[in-house]
Formats: sequence, structure tokens, C-alpha cells
Amino acid sequence: MELLFTMPRRLSPMLICIALWPMFSLADTTTAAAVTATETNDEDALTMLGTVLGTVFEQTPLWGWGALFLGILGGLAVGKIASSVLNGIGKRLTDQGLRMRGILFEAPASPSSLLCLSLGIQLGLLSIVMPPEVAAFAQNLLKFLLLLSFGWIAFNLVDLIDIAIMRRVEESNSKLAAQLAPLIRKTFRIFVVIVFFLFIAQNVFGVNISAWLAGLGIAGLAISLASQDSVRNLFGSITVMLDKPFAVGDRISFSGIDGFVEEIGLRSSRIRTFTGHIVTIPNMRFIDGTVENISARPFLRRTLDVTITYDTPPEKVEEAVQIIKDILAAEDMAAPFQLDKRPPRIYFNDFNSASLNIAVSYWYFLSEELGHDWWGFLAHGETFNHRLLRAFNEAGIEFAFPTQTLYLAGDPARELNVRARIDPSTDASGQP
Repeated sequence: MELLFTMPRRLSPMLICIALWPMFSLADTTTAAAVTATETNDEDALTMLGTVLGTVFEQTPLWGWGALFLGILGGLAVGKIASSVLNGIGKRLTDQGLRMRGILFEAPASPSSLLCLSLGIQLGLLSIVMPPEVAAFAQNLLKFLLLLSFGWIAFNLVDLIDIAIMRRVEESNSKLAAQLAPLIRKTFRIFVVIVFFLFIAQNVFGVNISAWLAGLGIAGLAISLASQDSVRNLFGSITVMLDKPFAVGDRISFSGIDGFVEEIGLRSSRIRTFTGHIVTIPNMRFIDGTVENISARPFLRRTLDVTITYDTPPEKVEEAVQIIKDILAAEDMAAPFQLDKRPPRIYFNDFNSASLNIAVSYWYFLSEELGHDWWGFLAHGETFNHRLLRAFNEAGIEFAFPTQTLYLAGDPARELNVRARIDPSTDASGQP
């Protein structure tokens, strides 16, 4: 169902027409009874059809068929002109920033072609001699096409509601309203299609809507059993709306998927990953799953270990700690910090196996207004690294890296002395 309402506006009414096409074969009750009485087998039906069509062709004069042809041709021509004019006016209004007024002209543009064609056929059929059964069928068909045109226009006018909602979203800057906008648009379109279907069934084909709706109660159990996942997805979307684990535009991580939320629909949500791909996730998975809302974090923390060599004098170690503090205290470096809440932490905290360790931690607070985002965090860290490297080189402080020192017996620079400790209570061989 959701797929139907996400298709272009030109396709959805066509799909509706195809779905309702079998109903064209329905005539009024009298006609159906007459056909049933005479239709004993396929051959009789073909014979009857040939007789009816033969009567139409025999009794209709040649000028009548010409009038029908002109009616169809005129309907197509007028519909094409009307569609072009309405689209042109709508486009000009949209270019002038009057989007809602533009939709008032664009919405009936495409349906006007079908409407004019239906009227042209209606006028052309006035000159065609038809039996009552054929005339009733033709009238039902034309009535359906006319109502389909108006239903198509109503379907397109739903965009007015969407634009009105999006204006409120822009004014209020509400993420919840941004989430509700596509849901409301789809709900209204579903409502228009259902009302159109019921209206056509009752007023064109004479279907008893009351009995049909009562029958839906019996079929409801079977439908509910077959659509358990759809219902769970619907409740999942409601849960997302009420619980608000994320909103449209947020960056989230879910089941190994990292990206930005582009849409929260009735059945699923769409995530745009960093590779540009769209990932569709059924909403029911959010009920039991764990969602990490990355956009909701107030800061990014950087933790690093600055290691210096063991032969660094104590005063140089103290100088190294002070250099790091001075770098982070600079005005441009401290701009994204909130020193009253989380000041940088720098400590000479450990003796590693091959180095002296200085632990550094600082918190980079995020702000869209100031441009403090993920990329700003990376640029800030790069600036810190450059300044630290330059300051240590100027101070003569060496960075440490994993090393091992081997003392060889034959190395003249490192004399190796081997001494044996002999217990006086033992002999030279070490035996008691």
C-alpha cells in the first residue's frame, strides 16, 4: 500500500484505473439478469455480442461514426491544450514563489486530458444508435472516467496540505512536525483513494456498500493474520513518533548501519549512509532494537597518550606537561571547550615498558551555529598535533616509540662482567 502512494502522481490514478477495470463489465441489475438468462455458454455469449454489435453498426449512419471520431479527436486536442496551459500557469506561479497557487493549476493539468476525452466521447456517442444494454454499459464507463478525473484532481491537491505542513515546519523548526508531514500526506492520499473507490462502487456499479462493509468484518480476521508484520511496522512508527529515539535529519547507528534519517514512514524508515546508499529499515525492528542517536551527543571526547623517552629529565617531563596545557589553553583551541564543565585533563600518569606516558583528554562541544561538528573536531585535532610536534621539537623533547636494548658480550662499549658466588661450605665444583 505504501508503494502506491510514493509513486509519481501520474502513475497512481492509472494503477487505480487498472485495479477497477474488472468492474467495467458490471451493468445495471436488469442488464445483468438479461445477460445471465441468455448466456448459457461461451458460444452463445459470442453470438449475442456479435448480434448486438451488428445492430449498432447497421443502425448507425456513417456520419454518426464520423461524429464519434471527431468527438474523440476533439477531446484529445482540447485536453492537450488545457493540460499545457494549466501546467504553464502553474510553473510560472511556482517560479514566482507562489507554490500553493501553482498547485491549484498543476493539480488538474494531467486529469484535464482524461476529462476532456471523456466529454468528447460522451458527445460523440449521442450520434451512435445503441441497444439499451450497450447504452447502459457505455454510460457506466463514461461516468467512471469522469469521476476518475475528479478523483485524480483531489489526489493531486493533497500536495497543498503537504506544503502547508512544511511551512509550519520551517516556521517552528520542529523535528516532530517534519516527521509527521510525510505521514499526513500519505494518510490523506489513502483516504482519497478509499473514498473514491467506495463512491464509484456504489454510484456507478450499484454495489451495496453496507453489505460489502459488513463482509469486511469477516475478512478482517484473515487480513489481520496475514498482515501481522504490517501492523507491527505501524506500531513501530507510532513508537518512534512518541518515544522520539531519533528524528528526521538525525545521524543514528542501528545494527551496524550508520547514517542520517531521511524519512520515517508508516511501514519503514529510510537511512542515508555515508556511502550515499539508502537503507530501508522496517519500523518494527526499532521496538526491540538498540538505536544509538549520534546527533544527540553534546560533545566529542578525545583521549590520547603522549609518550616520551625514558632518558627525558624530570624537568623536561614537567615542561612537556605544561606545553600541552598551554596549547589547549590558547584562545582558538579552547573555543569549543566548556571549561567550567569539562576542562582538559593532562597528567604524567604512567611508566610504560618503553616510554614515559602523559595522558591527555579534552571534550569538544558540538554547536551547529558555530560550525563545531565532526569535521571541525578533526580539524581541531590536526591543529593540536601540529603545535605539539613543533613545540616538542623546539624544547628538545623526544617522542618515544617501542624499543628494545640488547647488551652483547663482545661489545667493547658495554663490558659484560660475569661473577660467580661460591658458598664456603662447598668445594670448587659446587658440591657439599
